[in-house]
Amino acid sequence: MDFGVVVQTNPPAARTVALAELAEQHGFSHFWTFDSHILWQEPYVIYSQILARTSRITVGPMVTNPATRDWAVTASLYATLNDMYGNRTVCGIGRGDSAVRVANNSPTTLKALREAVHVIRELANSRTVEYNGATLQFPWSRGSHLDVWVAAYGPLALKLAGEAGDGFILQLGDVDIAAWMIRTVRAAAQAAGRDPKEVKFCVAAPMYVTDGTEAGLAHAREQCRWFGGMVGNHVADIVAKYGSDGAIPQALTDYIKGRESYDYNEHGRAGNTHTSFVPDEIVDRFCILGTAEEHIAKLKQLEELGVDQFAGYLQHDNKEETLRVYGEAIMPVLRSGRLAKA
Repeated sequence: MDFGVVVQTNPPAARTVALAELAEQHGFSHFWTFDSHILWQEPYVIYSQILARTSRITVGPMVTNPATRDWAVTASLYATLNDMYGNRTVCGIGRGDSAVRVANNSPTTLKALREAVHVIRELANSRTVEYNGATLQFPWSRGSHLDVWVAAYGPLALKLAGEAGDGFILQLGDVDIAAWMIRTVRAAAQAAGRDPKEVKFCVAAPMYVTDGTEAGLAHAREQCRWFGGMVGNHVADIVAKYGSDGAIPQALTDYIKGRESYDYNEHGRAGNTHTSFVPDEIVDRFCILGTAEEHIAKLKQLEELGVDQFAGYLQHDNKEETLRVYGEAIMPVLRSGRLAKA
Protein backbone atom coordinates (compact mmCIF):
# COMPACT_ATOMS: atom_id res chain seq x y z
CA MET A 1 0.00 0.00 0.00
CA ASP A 2 1.16 3.50 -0.86
CA PHE A 3 0.61 6.43 1.47
CA GLY A 4 -0.25 10.02 0.71
CA VAL A 5 -0.90 13.27 2.55
CA VAL A 6 -3.72 15.74 1.80
CA VAL A 7 -3.44 19.41 2.82
CA GLN A 8 -4.96 22.78 2.06
CA THR A 9 -2.72 25.37 0.42
CA ASN A 10 -3.09 27.89 3.21
CA PRO A 11 -0.47 30.66 3.25
CA PRO A 12 2.38 30.84 3.69
CA ALA A 13 3.19 28.59 0.73
CA ALA A 14 6.56 27.82 2.33
CA ARG A 15 4.68 25.95 5.06
CA THR A 16 3.00 23.70 2.47
CA VAL A 17 6.32 23.06 0.76
CA ALA A 18 7.95 22.21 4.10
CA LEU A 19 5.18 19.70 4.89
CA ALA A 20 5.74 18.07 1.50
CA GLU A 21 9.46 17.78 2.20
CA LEU A 22 8.74 16.26 5.61
CA ALA A 23 6.23 13.84 4.09
CA GLU A 24 8.85 12.62 1.63
CA GLN A 25 11.41 12.24 4.41
CA HIS A 26 8.97 10.01 6.30
CA GLY A 27 8.32 7.84 3.24
CA PHE A 28 5.01 9.11 1.87
CA SER A 29 4.70 8.60 -1.89
CA HIS A 30 2.04 11.24 -2.68
CA PHE A 31 1.34 14.80 -1.61
CA TRP A 32 -2.18 15.93 -2.51
CA THR A 33 -3.75 19.35 -1.99
CA PHE A 34 -7.19 20.90 -2.16
CA ASP A 35 -7.79 22.85 -5.39
CA SER A 36 -10.10 25.77 -4.67
CA HIS A 37 -8.68 28.97 -6.06
CA ILE A 38 -10.71 31.43 -3.97
CA LEU A 39 -10.44 29.74 -0.59
CA TRP A 40 -6.74 28.84 -0.86
CA GLN A 41 -3.62 29.59 -2.82
CA GLU A 42 -3.17 28.26 -6.35
CA PRO A 43 -1.79 24.71 -5.98
CA TYR A 44 0.03 24.29 -9.29
CA VAL A 45 2.40 27.16 -8.48
CA ILE A 46 3.18 25.48 -5.17
CA TYR A 47 3.62 22.06 -6.85
CA SER A 48 6.48 23.53 -8.84
CA GLN A 49 8.25 24.51 -5.63
CA ILE A 50 7.53 21.13 -4.00
CA LEU A 51 8.90 19.21 -6.98
CA ALA A 52 12.01 21.39 -7.01
CA ARG A 53 12.65 20.69 -3.32
CA THR A 54 11.96 16.93 -3.39
CA SER A 55 13.15 13.98 -5.45
CA ARG A 56 10.53 11.23 -5.23
CA ILE A 57 7.13 12.43 -4.08
CA THR A 58 4.22 12.72 -6.55
CA VAL A 59 1.94 15.78 -6.37
CA GLY A 60 -1.61 16.46 -7.48
CA PRO A 61 -5.01 17.89 -6.55
CA MET A 62 -7.63 16.14 -4.46
CA VAL A 63 -9.48 17.19 -6.41
CA THR A 64 -9.64 19.54 -9.38
CA ASN A 65 -12.72 19.90 -11.60
CA PRO A 66 -13.64 20.53 -15.25
CA ALA A 67 -15.09 24.01 -14.62
CA THR A 68 -12.31 26.08 -13.03
CA ARG A 69 -9.81 25.98 -15.89
CA ASP A 70 -9.89 25.21 -19.58
CA TRP A 71 -9.08 21.52 -19.91
CA ALA A 72 -6.14 22.19 -22.23
CA VAL A 73 -4.70 24.62 -19.67
CA THR A 74 -4.98 21.95 -16.97
CA ALA A 75 -3.25 19.41 -19.21
CA SER A 76 -0.51 21.92 -20.06
CA LEU A 77 0.17 22.47 -16.36
CA TYR A 78 0.81 18.76 -15.86
CA ALA A 79 2.84 18.31 -19.02
CA THR A 80 5.00 21.30 -18.09
CA LEU A 81 5.63 20.06 -14.55
CA ASN A 82 6.47 16.60 -15.92
CA ASP A 83 8.90 18.11 -18.41
CA MET A 84 10.59 20.15 -15.67
CA TYR A 85 10.74 17.57 -12.88
CA GLY A 86 10.07 14.13 -14.35
CA ASN A 87 6.74 12.33 -14.29
CA ARG A 88 5.78 13.05 -10.69
CA THR A 89 2.23 14.35 -11.07
CA VAL A 90 -1.22 12.82 -10.73
CA CYS A 91 -4.63 14.34 -11.47
CA GLY A 92 -7.50 13.78 -9.08
CA ILE A 93 -10.71 15.14 -10.57
CA GLY A 94 -14.40 15.32 -9.71
CA ARG A 95 -17.48 17.33 -10.64
CA GLY A 96 -16.48 20.21 -8.34
CA ASP A 97 -17.45 21.34 -4.85
CA SER A 98 -15.95 24.35 -3.09
CA ALA A 99 -14.13 25.67 -6.15
CA VAL A 100 -17.42 26.08 -8.02
CA ARG A 101 -19.92 26.64 -5.21
CA VAL A 102 -18.00 29.54 -3.64
CA ALA A 103 -18.22 31.30 -7.01
CA ASN A 104 -21.99 30.67 -7.02
CA ASN A 105 -21.72 28.00 -9.72
CA SER A 106 -22.76 24.35 -9.70
CA PRO A 107 -20.83 21.09 -10.12
CA THR A 108 -20.42 20.03 -13.73
CA THR A 109 -22.32 17.21 -15.38
CA LEU A 110 -20.93 13.71 -15.48
CA LYS A 111 -20.77 14.04 -19.26
CA ALA A 112 -18.47 17.03 -18.92
CA LEU A 113 -16.39 15.19 -16.33
CA ARG A 114 -15.97 12.18 -18.62
CA GLU A 115 -14.92 14.40 -21.52
CA ALA A 116 -12.50 16.36 -19.33
CA VAL A 117 -10.85 13.16 -18.10
CA HIS A 118 -10.23 12.12 -21.71
CA VAL A 119 -8.94 15.49 -22.95
CA ILE A 120 -6.66 16.13 -19.97
CA ARG A 121 -5.23 12.62 -20.02
CA GLU A 122 -4.53 12.55 -23.77
CA LEU A 123 -2.87 15.96 -23.91
CA ALA A 124 -0.89 15.46 -20.69
CA ASN A 125 0.37 12.13 -22.03
CA SER A 126 1.86 13.84 -25.11
CA ARG A 127 -0.89 12.52 -27.36
CA THR A 128 -3.35 14.14 -29.77
CA VAL A 129 -6.99 14.72 -28.90
CA GLU A 130 -10.11 16.18 -30.45
CA TYR A 131 -11.19 19.22 -28.44
CA ASN A 132 -13.65 21.96 -29.39
CA GLY A 133 -13.63 20.79 -32.98
CA ALA A 134 -9.84 20.90 -33.32
CA THR A 135 -7.15 18.24 -33.24
CA LEU A 136 -4.69 19.35 -30.56
CA GLN A 137 -1.30 18.23 -29.31
CA PHE A 138 1.44 19.93 -27.31
CA PRO A 139 4.31 20.13 -29.85
CA TRP A 140 6.82 20.63 -27.04
CA SER A 141 5.74 17.65 -24.92
CA ARG A 142 7.64 14.36 -25.12
CA GLY A 143 7.18 11.36 -22.86
CA SER A 144 4.89 13.05 -20.32
CA HIS A 145 2.86 10.59 -18.25
CA LEU A 146 -0.24 11.42 -16.22
CA ASP A 147 -2.81 9.18 -14.54
CA VAL A 148 -6.26 10.67 -13.97
CA TRP A 149 -8.09 9.44 -10.86
CA VAL A 150 -11.82 10.11 -10.57
CA ALA A 151 -13.37 11.08 -7.22
CA ALA A 152 -16.91 9.77 -6.84
CA TYR A 153 -19.70 8.84 -4.44
CA GLY A 154 -22.95 8.31 -6.38
CA PRO A 155 -23.77 5.27 -8.57
CA LEU A 156 -23.35 7.01 -11.94
CA ALA A 157 -20.12 8.72 -10.89
CA LEU A 158 -18.77 5.39 -9.63
CA LYS A 159 -19.67 3.87 -12.99
CA LEU A 160 -17.73 6.64 -14.73
CA ALA A 161 -14.71 5.98 -12.51
CA GLY A 162 -14.72 2.32 -13.46
CA GLU A 163 -15.16 3.01 -17.14
CA ALA A 164 -12.79 5.95 -17.62
CA GLY A 165 -10.53 6.49 -14.60
CA ASP A 166 -6.97 5.30 -14.12
CA GLY A 167 -7.88 5.34 -10.46
CA PHE A 168 -10.80 5.91 -8.10
CA ILE A 169 -10.63 8.31 -5.16
CA LEU A 170 -12.98 7.65 -2.25
CA GLN A 171 -12.91 10.49 0.26
CA LEU A 172 -14.17 8.32 3.08
CA GLY A 173 -12.51 5.85 5.43
CA ASP A 174 -15.48 3.63 6.26
CA VAL A 175 -14.56 0.00 5.53
CA ASP A 176 -18.08 -1.20 4.70
CA ILE A 177 -18.87 1.70 2.38
CA ALA A 178 -15.44 1.36 0.74
CA ALA A 179 -16.15 -2.30 0.03
CA TRP A 180 -19.45 -1.44 -1.67
CA MET A 181 -17.93 1.35 -3.74
CA ILE A 182 -14.91 -0.67 -4.82
CA ARG A 183 -17.19 -3.51 -5.94
CA THR A 184 -19.28 -1.01 -7.90
CA VAL A 185 -16.26 0.51 -9.63
CA ARG A 186 -14.79 -2.89 -10.45
CA ALA A 187 -18.10 -4.10 -11.88
CA ALA A 188 -18.31 -1.01 -14.10
CA ALA A 189 -14.74 -1.53 -15.32
CA GLN A 190 -15.43 -5.16 -16.17
CA ALA A 191 -18.69 -4.31 -17.94
CA ALA A 192 -16.76 -1.79 -20.04
CA GLY A 193 -14.31 -4.48 -21.11
CA ARG A 194 -11.50 -3.32 -18.84
CA ASP A 195 -9.45 -5.40 -16.46
CA PRO A 196 -10.77 -4.26 -13.04
CA LYS A 197 -7.24 -4.60 -11.69
CA GLU A 198 -6.18 -1.73 -13.95
CA VAL A 199 -8.15 0.72 -11.81
CA LYS A 200 -6.22 1.86 -8.74
CA PHE A 201 -8.05 2.66 -5.51
CA CYS A 202 -7.26 5.50 -3.13
CA VAL A 203 -9.07 5.97 0.17
CA ALA A 204 -8.65 9.46 1.62
CA ALA A 205 -9.65 10.35 5.18
CA PRO A 206 -8.37 12.33 8.17
CA MET A 207 -5.67 10.52 10.15
CA TYR A 208 -5.07 11.44 13.78
CA VAL A 209 -2.87 9.38 16.08
CA THR A 210 -3.86 9.47 19.77
CA ASP A 211 -2.30 8.32 23.04
CA GLY A 212 -5.02 5.73 23.64
CA THR A 213 -6.93 7.73 26.25
CA GLU A 214 -10.60 8.71 26.02
CA ALA A 215 -9.58 12.35 26.28
CA GLY A 216 -7.18 11.91 23.38
CA LEU A 217 -9.86 10.29 21.25
CA ALA A 218 -12.38 13.01 22.10
CA HIS A 219 -9.88 15.66 21.02
CA ALA A 220 -9.13 13.83 17.76
CA ARG A 221 -12.84 13.62 16.98
CA GLU A 222 -13.27 17.37 17.38
CA GLN A 223 -10.25 18.00 15.16
CA CYS A 224 -11.71 15.76 12.43
CA ARG A 225 -15.48 16.30 12.69
CA TRP A 226 -15.26 18.74 9.77
CA PHE A 227 -14.78 15.77 7.45
CA GLY A 228 -18.30 14.46 8.02
CA GLY A 229 -19.59 17.87 7.04
CA MET A 230 -17.52 17.94 3.86
CA VAL A 231 -18.65 14.47 2.86
CA GLY A 232 -22.21 15.52 3.71
CA ASN A 233 -22.14 18.06 0.87
CA HIS A 234 -21.69 15.27 -1.66
CA VAL A 235 -24.13 12.95 0.09
CA ALA A 236 -26.79 15.67 0.04
CA ASP A 237 -26.39 15.91 -3.74
CA ILE A 238 -26.76 12.14 -4.05
CA VAL A 239 -29.87 12.03 -1.86
CA ALA A 240 -31.41 14.86 -3.87
CA LYS A 241 -30.87 12.85 -7.05
CA TYR A 242 -31.52 9.27 -5.93
CA GLY A 243 -33.39 9.51 -2.66
CA SER A 244 -32.21 7.94 0.58
CA ASP A 245 -33.35 4.35 -0.02
CA GLY A 246 -31.68 1.65 -2.02
CA ALA A 247 -29.23 3.41 -4.33
CA ILE A 248 -26.37 3.80 -1.85
CA PRO A 249 -25.57 2.40 1.62
CA GLN A 250 -27.87 3.68 4.33
CA ALA A 251 -24.89 4.34 6.60
CA LEU A 252 -23.84 7.05 4.16
CA THR A 253 -27.18 8.84 4.04
CA ASP A 254 -28.77 8.62 7.48
CA TYR A 255 -26.47 11.05 9.28
CA ILE A 256 -27.15 14.03 6.99
CA LYS A 257 -30.79 14.24 8.09
CA GLY A 258 -29.68 16.78 10.70
CA ARG A 259 -27.72 18.83 8.18
CA GLU A 260 -29.10 22.37 7.90
CA SER A 261 -26.46 24.59 6.27
CA TYR A 262 -22.82 24.76 5.33
CA ASP A 263 -20.38 27.68 5.29
CA TYR A 264 -17.56 27.25 2.77
CA ASN A 265 -15.52 29.85 4.66
CA GLU A 266 -14.94 27.03 7.15
CA HIS A 267 -14.57 24.28 4.55
CA GLY A 268 -12.24 21.53 5.64
CA ARG A 269 -11.23 23.27 8.85
CA ALA A 270 -11.03 21.85 12.34
CA GLY A 271 -13.66 23.46 14.55
CA ASN A 272 -16.09 24.00 11.67
CA THR A 273 -19.24 25.34 13.35
CA HIS A 274 -21.56 23.81 10.76
CA THR A 275 -20.75 20.18 11.50
CA SER A 276 -22.45 19.68 14.87
CA PHE A 277 -24.89 17.33 13.12
CA VAL A 278 -22.06 14.81 12.56
CA PRO A 279 -22.17 12.21 15.38
CA ASP A 280 -19.12 10.57 16.96
CA GLU A 281 -19.98 7.27 15.29
CA ILE A 282 -19.66 8.83 11.84
CA VAL A 283 -16.38 10.55 12.75
CA ASP A 284 -14.99 7.20 13.91
CA ARG A 285 -16.20 5.37 10.80
CA PHE A 286 -15.21 7.97 8.23
CA CYS A 287 -11.78 8.82 9.70
CA ILE A 288 -8.83 6.83 11.03
CA LEU A 289 -8.40 7.77 14.67
CA GLY A 290 -6.73 6.16 17.66
CA THR A 291 -3.41 4.58 18.52
CA ALA A 292 -0.88 3.51 15.93
CA GLU A 293 -2.07 -0.07 16.41
CA GLU A 294 -5.67 0.96 15.69
CA HIS A 295 -4.57 2.76 12.54
CA ILE A 296 -2.70 -0.35 11.37
CA ALA A 297 -5.73 -2.56 12.00
CA LYS A 298 -8.07 -0.40 9.91
CA LEU A 299 -5.53 0.12 7.16
CA LYS A 300 -5.08 -3.64 6.88
CA GLN A 301 -8.84 -3.99 6.41
CA LEU A 302 -8.74 -1.43 3.61
CA GLU A 303 -5.75 -3.13 2.03
CA GLU A 304 -7.62 -6.44 2.01
CA LEU A 305 -10.38 -4.74 0.01
CA GLY A 306 -7.85 -3.85 -2.67
CA VAL A 307 -7.03 -0.27 -1.66
CA ASP A 308 -3.74 0.72 -3.29
CA GLN A 309 -3.22 4.00 -1.44
CA PHE A 310 -4.35 5.62 1.78
CA ALA A 311 -4.13 9.42 1.71
CA GLY A 312 -4.47 11.06 5.11
CA TYR A 313 -5.87 14.56 5.59
CA LEU A 314 -3.77 16.77 7.86
CA GLN A 315 -6.31 19.49 8.65
CA HIS A 316 -5.68 19.33 12.39
CA ASP A 317 -3.31 20.49 15.13
CA ASN A 318 -0.89 17.54 15.08
CA LYS A 319 0.57 17.52 11.57
CA GLU A 320 4.27 16.88 12.12
CA GLU A 321 3.73 14.29 14.83
CA THR A 322 1.23 12.41 12.67
CA LEU A 323 3.75 12.27 9.82
CA ARG A 324 6.43 11.03 12.22
CA VAL A 325 4.33 8.24 13.73
CA TYR A 326 3.18 7.10 10.30
CA GLY A 327 6.74 7.10 9.03
CA GLU A 328 8.23 5.30 12.02
CA ALA A 329 5.49 3.01 13.32
CA ILE A 330 2.61 2.58 10.86
CA MET A 331 3.81 2.51 7.25
CA PRO A 332 6.69 0.09 7.95
CA VAL A 333 4.20 -2.49 9.24
CA LEU A 334 2.06 -2.22 6.11
CA ARG A 335 5.17 -2.52 3.96
CA SER A 336 6.72 -5.41 5.89
CA GLY A 337 7.51 -8.76 4.32
CA ARG A 338 10.21 -7.68 1.90
CA LEU A 339 13.42 -9.60 2.34
CA ALA A 340 16.87 -8.66 1.07
CA LYS A 341 17.79 -12.35 0.87
CA ALA A 342 15.57 -15.40 1.18
